Amino acid sequence: MNAPQANFVRTSMLPPSTPPILEKGYIAWFRKNLFATPKDSVLTILAILLLAWFLPPMIKWLFIDAAWTGGGRGVCATVAQGGSQPEGWSGACWAFVGAKFDQFLFGRYPIEERWRPTLVGILFVALLVPMLIPKIPFKGWNAILLFGVLPVVAFFLLLGGVFGLTYVETPLWGGLMVTLILSFVGIAVSLPFGIVLALGRRSKMPVIRMICTIFIEIVRGIPLITVLFMASVMLPLFLPQGMTVDKFLRAVIGVSFFASAYMAEVVRGGLQAIPKGQSEGADSLGLGYWQKMRLIILPQALKLVIPGIVNTFIGLFKDTSLVSIIGMFDLLGIVRQNFSDANWASPVTPLTGLIFAGFTFWLFCFGMSRYSGFMERLLDKGHKR
Repeated sequence: MNAPQANFVRTSMLPPSTPPILEKGYIAWFRKNLFATPKDSVLTILAILLLAWFLPPMIKWLFIDAAWTGGGRGVCATVAQGGSQPEGWSGACWAFVGAKFDQFLFGRYPIEERWRPTLVGILFVALLVPMLIPKIPFKGWNAILLFGVLPVVAFFLLLGGVFGLTYVETPLWGGLMVTLILSFVGIAVSLPFGIVLALGRRSKMPVIRMICTIFIEIVRGIPLITVLFMASVMLPLFLPQGMTVDKFLRAVIGVSFFASAYMAEVVRGGLQAIPKGQSEGADSLGLGYWQKMRLIILPQALKLVIPGIVNTFIGLFKDTSLVSIIGMFDLLGIVRQNFSDANWASPVTPLTGLIFAGFTFWLFCFGMSRYSGFMERLLDKGHKR
């Protein structure tokens, strides 16, 4: 009698099994990122101990013991200092920030006219948000409105003197408004001007190449504070008798030129990274110089240097605080100016104001950094699987 033959070939698929508990979820993430090696484990434990030592007193000072409301320095000072807080108290004086918040935004801009910069801010956000969303249509019209129409509208709204608007001289401008105006104009001017300078420095025409190189090297070789000082103090000496240029306009021009020189070197690095075959291929198709640059070379070069471009933008945004040397008060300048207000003079007021200014700068710079990462991932089509 023959024994039945065993069947070693499976006739049906096994149901999928759940992955091991240590290979999915939070446990797997912690193992991979925090405790992958003994050295990682030691560093993770040290970081946790450092945070446990640093965070509780910081949170206590910033939020728990902070003075949130009040009408003067009394809420931010102890009894011995002439205030109402108990002895040994120390906390953030957010009441100072709340009382001066409008001034931090608009500087000394007349209160009854502050609807004008508010309207400009609303228009700016309404045009900027669609510009940042990749799949929103009509990008060309959006760019024209944002970079062409809005600056003109903002100029007449903020300065006034026409259409029945009260004239507001630029020395009264200040706060976050000045920071955003300087950075927006600097960014809008530096990128195209930097591209032109980078192309000029790589030009085969000696005169163009020499002019662009001299401009870039001179501007990059001196500090921004020197550029602003020369624009404010030295420039009027070279103008004809009786001719003057608004101080704020001088600051805008100085910041824009300074950022353009750095931007030119960033773009030039991207141009040099493009293989020569790309240019030769464009030539073989019969494309002219500007067609080749616009359609083939520049899109690839700019994609490669997105981190450098955004890094320049972030540096420009932070460098706007240097305009205080010419008598303009950006966010940091207006915050520091209010430290001298006797109604809010207390030991914790300066630190609170600087923390507020620092957090505001960080918020904008972090936003630019995150958007830069988003655009890199979106445009990195050559490495997608």
